[in-house]
Amino acid sequence: MKNQLITYKIIPRNWWKLFQVGVLTLIVLAIAYLLNTDLAWAQTSTNNPNFFNPQAILRNALQWIDSLGTVGAIAFIALYIIATVAFLPGSILTLGAGVVFGILWGSLYVFIGATLGATAAFLVGRYLARGWVAKKIADNQKFAAIDRAVGQQGLKIVLLTRLSPIFPFNLLNYAFGITGVSLKDYFIGSVGMIPGTIMYVYIGSLASDLAMIGTEAQPTNPTVQWTIRIVGLIATVAVTVYVTRIARKALENETIKN
Repeated sequence: MKNQLITYKIIPRNWWKLFQVGVLTLIVLAIAYLLNTDLAWAQTSTNNPNFFNPQAILRNALQWIDSLGTVGAIAFIALYIIATVAFLPGSILTLGAGVVFGILWGSLYVFIGATLGATAAFLVGRYLARGWVAKKIADNQKFAAIDRAVGQQGLKIVLLTRLSPIFPFNLLNYAFGITGVSLKDYFIGSVGMIPGTIMYVYIGSLASDLAMIGTEAQPTNPTVQWTIRIVGLIATVAVTVYVTRIARKALENETIKN
């Protein structure tokens, strides 16, 4: 009994210190990232014409979609799904949607494409990697407890991370697949993408030409840009603190059981 009390007092406290360091680190990174982000983050500069340039490929695809008329919406959604699963920069497509479809329809098509693409990537991550991860954490009761706890609060966590631009969209899709988050919570949590989607589609609509998308010539709106940064910072801090609290509670519960 004495040993159990010692374990309960020492281990959670040490883990909590590590979590506090992690929280502070993520907050600092979030501040640095959000304050130094501009709308040219979609841009990749290269002087090598033979260099694989997904941004140029997607711009060309957008120009082709623009020529399709009403069928272009279906082609755009399909392209967004493929780009999401293939780790291509969806930012170009989001900005370009504002030029091709306007704010209202562009936002709708981006949201549909991003949600379906994110769900496809989630399923790939779950069924190709989840079994392996589950085996790895099975011997570590603490990590398994954290995984279960995070899974139980999946909807809130997904929602908050979708509001924050510091969490890379494409990577996050696969990462959630190897956690205990349910598909239902993950899918519903996609609504967190709506504010950012509308704002970036709006900024894209300011461009008069698709060739300007993701370049230094891309028009910006300082008010909207700072709104994105502030909302993203708040969401980043919130999800970091929230996950830390869940993990700490899971560790304490696991220690009491042992």
